Amino acid sequence: MDKQLFNNNNVIAWLRFFSENTDVDLEHVKILDITKKNKNLIPTVEAHRCVLVFTEAGHKDIFYRMYNAGLGECMVVYNEGSEPAGEIFRTPVKEMIDRGINASAGMLIFNPNARSTKSFGLDNRSLAYGSVKYVGSEIRSIILSKMHIHEGKNICIISGESIAVESALLDGEGTIIAVEYSHHDRETLEDNVSQFGINNITIVDHVDEESLKGLPVPDVTMLVASASMEQEIECLLKLNPQMEFVIYTLDFKVAASLQGLLAGFGIRDAEVIQVSVSKLNSKNNMAAEPAPWIISGKAGE
Repeated sequence: MDKQLFNNNNVIAWLRFFSENTDVDLEHVKILDITKKNKNLIPTVEAHRCVLVFTEAGHKDIFYRMYNAGLGECMVVYNEGSEPAGEIFRTPVKEMIDRGINASAGMLIFNPNARSTKSFGLDNRSLAYGSVKYVGSEIRSIILSKMHIHEGKNICIISGESIAVESALLDGEGTIIAVEYSHHDRETLEDNVSQFGINNITIVDHVDEESLKGLPVPDVTMLVASASMEQEIECLLKLNPQMEFVIYTLDFKVAASLQGLLAGFGIRDAEVIQVSVSKLNSKNNMAAEPAPWIISGKAGE
């Protein structure tokens, strides 16, 4: 069999099969081939009412993962075997958690509760507990907006675990390179990757040409300011001389120096903003949270 399990002819055959045997409206079907690298099943099903999923044999816990992600009420429409033929079955995910995939085939997944729009700002309570102190969801939303995320954009995140997770969910067609220097933080990120069913995050432990070799060249890098920041920026600009950068810091002196530092790398007119968030506490007082500076700019402009 070819390396590509499902070519155009296969896809058309499965679409015809389901069109003739169900009342699915093909206009609203999202096609997802998870035999290809970096394809996220769970976020795709969460965001679409109808997904035609192509998968190979061997996914033993695919329906359990969906159930665990809150998709138990989704309806799976499928047949037996690898060919688009035969009897059609309709079973809720919650009744399939003990089943795996035993043949390469297509299946429809209906999610009546799918969200139709992308949303920024995951609730921190939905993220895995571990060594990481997550940035507030409101501030994360602003960081993500400054990254100008769109489908297919390749992204590098340095020491920004929740940013990496949410970027991967928003950008299912791109690759997220997550740099985590601490092995404890890498373990927490790996827990999040498993929890959210993410397949488009690659985790590395440092930034240099060797660790990034063979990975997609990032279009944008988000990083937390640190002592290694200049080395990271220099390395990434060698890969992409027109890199976009978004930098997070809580240190005023660092924030004040970043425009000059970035200008030295050819990133002029960097934007510097400070974000302040206050929340009502149990005593009915407004409590201010840490107010970071976010610096953004693009090389080569």
